[in-house]
Amino acid sequence: MRTVNLKSGLPSVDEARRRLLAEMEIARKQGVRVLKIIHGWGSSGEGGALAVAIRKSLRLRVREGRASLVVPGERFSSDATEGRNLAQRHPEVRRDPDFNRANPGITIVELAGDS
Repeated sequence: MRTVNLKSGLPSVDEARRRLLAEMEIARKQGVRVLKIIHGWGSSGEGGALAVAIRKSLRLRVREGRASLVVPGERFSSDATEGRNLAQRHPEVRRDPDFNRANPGITIVELAGDS
């Protein structure tokens, strides 16, 4: 699993989306299957623009077939079906410090394999 910090440098939503797509493509070319996206959650506690936009963009990547699973940080857990399924396919995610922490400032994405 590779970590991508999209909130670093306080980018605009558009810049963060561009960085996300570029990082997904690099990871795919390098054979990385799981990305941990750090987008932060916003000072209001309700999710900032970056978090909302990145999660929406990741759901679009699933529909496009570029990603196979998106797991919000709140569900990146052995108690949640998505987290449990991801950990079964990629056991290394269990070693991540955010596993079982319900961190809303991250999202995990499983990239689609090549057909």
